[in-house]
Amino acid sequence: MRYFAGYKQRRERVLKLHTYYMSSAAFRVRIALNLKGLAWEPVVVDLPKGAHRESDYERAHPQALIPSLETGGSTLNQSLAIMEYLDETQPGPALLPKDPLGRARVRSLALLVACEIHPLNNMRVLRHLKRVYGFDDEGINTWYRHWIADGLAKLEADLVASAETGRHCYRDEPGMADCCLVPQIFNARRYSCELAPYPRVMRIFDACMALDAFQRAQPSAQPEAATR
Repeated sequence: MRYFAGYKQRRERVLKLHTYYMSSAAFRVRIALNLKGLAWEPVVVDLPKGAHRESDYERAHPQALIPSLETGGSTLNQSLAIMEYLDETQPGPALLPKDPLGRARVRSLALLVACEIHPLNNMRVLRHLKRVYGFDDEGINTWYRHWIADGLAKLEADLVASAETGRHCYRDEPGMADCCLVPQIFNARRYSCELAPYPRVMRIFDACMALDAFQRAQPSAQPEAATR
């Protein structure tokens, strides 16, 4: 099965994350696992080479997406669902507040990134724009920067307006919303998006990146990054 990319499987039960270093959705889950202090094993799925579409992977992962998390004989898909599962089943710092209003607040911020910004700019969409509609590199970059600006402006306004915004997206401890925000800023920087209009967003980003859990999860810290 080529998608394993050379990682040795261990016999003991361990959380296995199917990941790729440049996937922002996988990046979110890597942060969450680190915040929880959990041991996990990366199983690299080479997205640019289409490894997620290989028959071996698709049989085990019908959504043919990453990340997916193997845990206790089950396989979980979709980054936000995985993070909620980890919060409900694993000890460690909470990714979601205990109270319903707080949980709804954090989910709304996480979903703003994961459902309103990211889907318009992921690799599948950009490749489709180029292949079907003939976008050149300048057109792709213009598209990308437009939707980043649209989404981050909404996120900035929401964070500024809320009394619950603290050092992080919700008060002073990192949670699920921060796990979503940080990878999106990495993507924005990769496309040279203007980030000065979002000082609250960037202040939170900087606070997150001062933490080891975020540093260890970033793309350049992943083993496969050294071979690219």
